[in-house]
Amino acid sequence: MSDAAQPTAAEVRAAAEAVKAALDRHLEAVERRSGEDDPAVYAAFNELAATAEAYDELLYDAYDEVTPFEIPGDDTLPAYAGPEEPSALSVLIRRDYAVVEPQRLLAQAQRVADLDPDADTDTVPGTSGGALGLVGSSVHAALGVLFGEYEPDEIASRHKEFGLEEGDSTLWVAAADEPAEPGEWLSAPFDQADPQRVVCRFDVSAVFDEELDLDDEALDDESLEDESLEDEGLEDDGPADGPDAAGDDAGPPGRGRGR
Repeated sequence: MSDAAQPTAAEVRAAAEAVKAALDRHLEAVERRSGEDDPAVYAAFNELAATAEAYDELLYDAYDEVTPFEIPGDDTLPAYAGPEEPSALSVLIRRDYAVVEPQRLLAQAQRVADLDPDADTDTVPGTSGGALGLVGSSVHAALGVLFGEYEPDEIASRHKEFGLEEGDSTLWVAAADEPAEPGEWLSAPFDQADPQRVVCRFDVSAVFDEELDLDDEALDDESLEDESLEDEGLEDDGPADGPDAAGDDAGPPGRGRGR
């Protein structure tokens, strides 16, 4: 970073003061919270995260130092601000795929085209009406044919047959004030997605599977440890008159992860 663009000491100090003020506002919001999803707490949390991140960046640019704070990513939805009893809904779905076997994809698309020689390919990029021979040589065209032939749910359940590999997916159920007029949003179908209108969402990601795998590995390690102690006759069952697992001295119950 050049000296001309380097933040001044006063700018760094001002950023630090902003963090202190945001901390106070966050604590006040938490102390006055009206429920688990209080929008004031959510707003104060976001402000604190933003000011802390700004301070961290200025501190590093000016002094080549960092803070011990980790700014969490915002992967949650804001507090719901839609109608209590929605009379209309929009369902927004995103599914990611990787094309891992292009030849399989091309072959499946060509098979569909051969079985339906009257298929309309005017809307398939890379083809013109009746140019079905291109389907087996163009991934672009093959994708258009397959997604035009099969419902998205069928693609998801049969993705390996089409040479695809699943990535992340998400489904949002969002409240609407009233059903849209026919054709109203088709020119920009995803521009009106309002996170504050989402009634519920469902996410699928390999990240969650990896976390579960790590938990399973930890449990496996504990099981092996217990088996080793049993084999050596060293397992400690505790005093006969001691509290059982459900007694007063038992630790707090574990907490599951919700989304």
